[in-house]
Amino acid sequence: MRVSQLCNSTDIIAVNGQLPGPTIEVNEGDAVAVNVINGSPYNLTIHWHGILQLLTPWADGPSMVTQCPIQPNSSYTYRFNVTGQEGTLWWHAHSSFLRATVYGALIIRPKNGSAYPFPAPDQEVPIVLGEWWSRNVVDVENDAVSSGQLPRESDAFSINGLTGELYQCANETFTLDVQPNTTVLLRVINAGLNTHLFFKVAGHAFTVVAVDACYTANYTTDTLVLAPGHTVDALMVTNASAGSYYMAVQGYDSLSPTTMAISDDTTATAIVRYNSTSTKKNSTPVMPTMPKSSDSATANAFYFGLRGPASPGAPAVPSTVDVNMTIELGLGQLPCDSSQSSCSGKSVAAAMNGVSFRLPTQMSLLEAQYNRTPGVYTADFPDSAPPNGTPMVEGTKVRRLKYNSTVEIVLQNPTAFPSENHPIHLHGFNFFVLAQGLGNFTPGNVSGYNLVDPVSRNTLAVPTGGWAVIRFVANNPGMWFFHCHLDAHVPIGLGMVFAVDNGTTPGSFLPPPPADLPKC
Repeated sequence: MRVSQLCNSTDIIAVNGQLPGPTIEVNEGDAVAVNVINGSPYNLTIHWHGILQLLTPWADGPSMVTQCPIQPNSSYTYRFNVTGQEGTLWWHAHSSFLRATVYGALIIRPKNGSAYPFPAPDQEVPIVLGEWWSRNVVDVENDAVSSGQLPRESDAFSINGLTGELYQCANETFTLDVQPNTTVLLRVINAGLNTHLFFKVAGHAFTVVAVDACYTANYTTDTLVLAPGHTVDALMVTNASAGSYYMAVQGYDSLSPTTMAISDDTTATAIVRYNSTSTKKNSTPVMPTMPKSSDSATANAFYFGLRGPASPGAPAVPSTVDVNMTIELGLGQLPCDSSQSSCSGKSVAAAMNGVSFRLPTQMSLLEAQYNRTPGVYTADFPDSAPPNGTPMVEGTKVRRLKYNSTVEIVLQNPTAFPSENHPIHLHGFNFFVLAQGLGNFTPGNVSGYNLVDPVSRNTLAVPTGGWAVIRFVANNPGMWFFHCHLDAHVPIGLGMVFAVDNGTTPGSFLPPPPADLPKC
């Protein structure tokens, strides 16, 4: 599809001729089938971000983890149930940088007849934040990979596919018409590729009621912070004086030292317009005061401040831990390889516990697990970081987990330079966030754990030069990708995979692959 934006005409891969793609609306308990027909010139897959995929691992979507990609002029039907989940999730391409334009909202409402655990809003609006490049994103990625460098930053941010009027040649702005003194539920999604985002509406505050389709204790703030992959459900009361107000989005640049920061420093806007006789037509909307791009204090206050619901129905944290792991996130360098035609000497690389993850090329990991095919992966991902100074190694290493085992992971970001906030996403599970902090985690420091009302998430922003502790129950057999959701970091190795074994009872076994599963 050809899109005119920023004084340029750009050809993008789009779904059903839309940017963002169509919103999928379901109720808790529904069975969903989505037929994905690939009319693009590229291999692609679709991931249903945050859907637990209990016993439907073949529908999860990450390319070469749970399936071979859907080749051009081919199709695949993703079938899954939405069980025990309510809130805002999203779907996106999970192959190369195509998710820059192949994305959309996935809204799960309570079962018919059930209510939200907060006062019913008068209006619900998906707000899908994106990043825009004025050139083909596949070329952007290929240039980065072949040169061994990180990709160039985006040219703009967008709100529901539109950049807003602060950019050159601005054509359209997303406008949200509201009635005075009503409650609006904003379902905010960061579908951007590589940038954490600050989100504000001038003259208004938010009450956060859910993140990543997990309910939270009410959290009041005037600034939402979303890493790529995050969703936030926030109630906004329209109690300002009648008028127009900018909704503004800016990048949060977490890279330390800040002298290395090179992210997009532009501002995307939309307009919240009061439907009132006293709202002047064509008046300039009020602009919110945005945080500085390097404002880690504001970002961490939001990320650290969230709690789970305190109600009796809140999920209980499992108390006995079966598997303890520490995963150190690292950025570094590896020698250029022969496929990197414009790379000189060293290539930027990333690793978890010293292993720079490489996807298989001939068969997906899930097919290898199901068919017990040797030689596709090794089950020797280390449970802790190697000694300092150990060279990074490349590999397709997974960590096997017994069915129903409880796993606790300390995620450690290096306190040495360079360091940045990595949003780490776990496929197939939500996890409890027990603790977060700056500096190095002190082993055994469990006194600081929140075991009472921790927030649950599927994507966690591990702070620059800091750490976080998560816990989950491996109750879903399959191959589950655990990776940084900054897309620039996936091809350079910032990921690993959990291989969850079958259980012994009915309903705890990997089902066979569907007949139309794409072949490599």
